[in-house]
Amino acid sequence: MAKRSFGMVLTTGSKDSNKDFDHFVNPSIHFAKYYSPDRDTPNSIFLTNPNDFANWARLSSLWPLLYGTSCCFIEFASLIGSRFDFDRYGLVPRSSPRQADLVITAGTVTMKMAPSLIRLYEQMPEPKYVIAMGACTITGGMFSTDSYSTVRGVDKLIPVDIYLPGCPPKPEAIMDAVTKLRKKIAQETYRDAGGFRRNSRFLTLKHKFGPVPNTRTRKYSQELSDRSSKDSSDIFPGTAFIGLETETESNSEELLSANKAMETLLEGWTNGTQ
Repeated sequence: MAKRSFGMVLTTGSKDSNKDFDHFVNPSIHFAKYYSPDRDTPNSIFLTNPNDFANWARLSSLWPLLYGTSCCFIEFASLIGSRFDFDRYGLVPRSSPRQADLVITAGTVTMKMAPSLIRLYEQMPEPKYVIAMGACTITGGMFSTDSYSTVRGVDKLIPVDIYLPGCPPKPEAIMDAVTKLRKKIAQETYRDAGGFRRNSRFLTLKHKFGPVPNTRTRKYSQELSDRSSKDSSDIFPGTAFIGLETETESNSEELLSANKAMETLLEGWTNGTQ
């Protein structure tokens, strides 16, 4: 126990102590490879803790939820092939958010898709992680200046763990982002029975979107039609169009007399020209 204590690591200069200090600063992703049972540990006993074991299990079995809305998703789809083979990292794509612990947002996020993305994120079990892939996802990209329907950054909706810039990012960059996420998971600690809590977050904002009710009801469409008809009547109150029966009954006689007067004038003009 004294060998692995923090005080002994700082005061001693042995090879094993330096190795323990490096592991404390930069936790290893594969903690089983860090200690060799035959050389480093006495009596072939692994010196670890429940945090390292749980983190190793979670980082080795990330199940991503693919949320592709634009061209960045094509670059991520190339990882499935044999050239990059992302299965060696334990990544198993899932189509259900309740079975995924990682969501990769690839592409532009619009105002219409924002409630759906928030709902998918809330349905994922804890702990869950987010990788923002592409410039359109991080800042809005080329739609960030003159677009009325684009969200300027997915971190305004859900918290982001890894930012992956590019337009679009290469598959190698995606693998590097996954590796950085695995290193971040290796540094997490289990604090209470409620679950894992992340030590730090970077450039994240809490979303202000509330739950969206179901609008596909006949009552909602009827209210819209009534509102539109009311607005149109307010904009054009009592507008008169010659030749169309748009006036009220009080003005109908005046319209008829005006039409007859126009007819007599036209008849007189035509007779005079002939």
